[in-house]
Amino acid sequence: MRITCFWGRVIITKSTAKAKDKHGLAPITPLLRRTFLGIAVVSAFLNVLLLAGSLYMMLVYDLVIPGRSVPTLVGLLLMVVAAYVFQGLLDAIRGQLLVHLAGNIDMQLEAKSHELVVTLARLYPAQDSSQPIRDIDQVRGFLGGAGPTALVDLPWVLFFVGVLFLLHPWLGITVLVGAGVLVALTLVTEWVTQSTVAELVQLNRQRQQAIETSRRHAEAIHAMGMQGQLQLIWRAANGAYRDAQVRLGIKASALVTTGRMFRLFLQSGVLTVGALLVLSGKASGGVIFASSILSSRALAPIEAAIANWRGFVGARQSWRRLGDIMTFEGERRPEQPLPPPRQSLTAEALTLAPPGGGEPTVRGISFLAYAGEAIAILGPSGSGKSTLLRGLAGSLPAVSGEVRLDGATMTQWPRETLGRDIGYLPQNVELLPGTVAQNIARFDPASSPERIIAAAEQAGVTEMIQRLPGGYNTEVGIDGRHLSGGQRQRIALARALYNDPFLILLDEPNANLDSVGEAALIDAIRAVKARGGIVILVAHRPSVLVAVDNVLAVRDGRAVSYGPRQQILPERTE
Repeated sequence: MRITCFWGRVIITKSTAKAKDKHGLAPITPLLRRTFLGIAVVSAFLNVLLLAGSLYMMLVYDLVIPGRSVPTLVGLLLMVVAAYVFQGLLDAIRGQLLVHLAGNIDMQLEAKSHELVVTLARLYPAQDSSQPIRDIDQVRGFLGGAGPTALVDLPWVLFFVGVLFLLHPWLGITVLVGAGVLVALTLVTEWVTQSTVAELVQLNRQRQQAIETSRRHAEAIHAMGMQGQLQLIWRAANGAYRDAQVRLGIKASALVTTGRMFRLFLQSGVLTVGALLVLSGKASGGVIFASSILSSRALAPIEAAIANWRGFVGARQSWRRLGDIMTFEGERRPEQPLPPPRQSLTAEALTLAPPGGGEPTVRGISFLAYAGEAIAILGPSGSGKSTLLRGLAGSLPAVSGEVRLDGATMTQWPRETLGRDIGYLPQNVELLPGTVAQNIARFDPASSPERIIAAAEQAGVTEMIQRLPGGYNTEVGIDGRHLSGGQRQRIALARALYNDPFLILLDEPNANLDSVGEAALIDAIRAVKARGGIVILVAHRPSVLVAVDNVLAVRDGRAVSYGPRQQILPERTE
């Protein structure tokens, strides 16, 4: 077992010994090591070159001016210009390395993150499954900004302090004490902002859920005059998020301002110490200018770290969440997939619970269906019919029991492979943004017009599609909103029949159909049976039952009876 904390919910998953205790971001660890090693090398040369400005100032004041040597001045100028050019090149290289690192991390995680979003939305619909995408965006944004360079430069503070000690111990001590104060401010920033940043993430998630609820149910909200009530919920969520953001901004701004003011004070203090050393004859005049520049360079990374600490804390929390959630494997991908199923479907003591947990709504249901059969699942509302169909489709994992095709469990096929042999029409039909043809073809780039038209003909929707403004190229809109309920359902039926899948699962397929659509549905079921497929459907309207062979009656999540339609429903024979 693996226990993963998913934003307040504990997810328990099966895991292999090989994957046990493995961090979810381990595959990209070599990339991080190589990149940061390169950044460390570039930063070493860059920070050494940063000595050029202070050395130039000290040599000009102590060597050029007393000697009045113009050639020496020109030579020093050319050297410092060359140093500045190389500084600029190295700084640009370091920035590009970080930008490419951010892009590579996104590229490495994009497939897994999309899979997680879909899987978690299916298994835990009450949770915000898009959080992994936002976490990746947070990490990528931080890596592409100024925060990482400040953190990489932090160890070089000691290098510049050491150079100041070489100039004079009191200069080094002054800057060292000041650096200690700034480091303390950094730790205070971490302590003060950490809990607020975590709270901000949680409140933002609630805020997003509130606006998404209003967006998805806009028509019902408008029709029933619920705008005011939903607006109160949104304003409460948005207000809480805004207040937390203001609190965090005030804390961070106060600490950043404190750090900046202390740094300015410290620079003046370094100048004062340098002046005292010159007055006492313990240092030359050029030391004053050199120490001022060196102290500025020594303290700049600390101040930059304080300024970017909020982004660092957010990125670190995102990285930890990604490390946890990327261990969530979902269904294991088989190494040796089986041939396509062609013989039977078996439910063995199948027990299913709603997504996200709760009491089982399907309890110990067993039945067997052979190729060429159609089964109707009947029962009162709330008896678990739709949940059972989702379990048979493999979209809802079983609490116990198994679903088998040709004697093998569904997990023995890659989902992409098995999905081609399953046609599924859910109760709530939601087409994807795209054309009618793309939806029927399940967005398969290798699809052909012949297979799309064949699926439409099986579903009896050819004439309906041809009457649309763009025919098969008509855009359906988000969730198919450009189409009526009946049109969406019939196109979704064609999608379920696309490429002649072995198992067809239909949840109330005639709910929005007229008599013509129901006749086409009955013909489609009979055609699937004729070619050796299996059809399992949930239906309340009895007209479609003439095409089924067996009936599974359920009540309170349990099978009440199962057998030939003529025996279970003798009054509904042909």
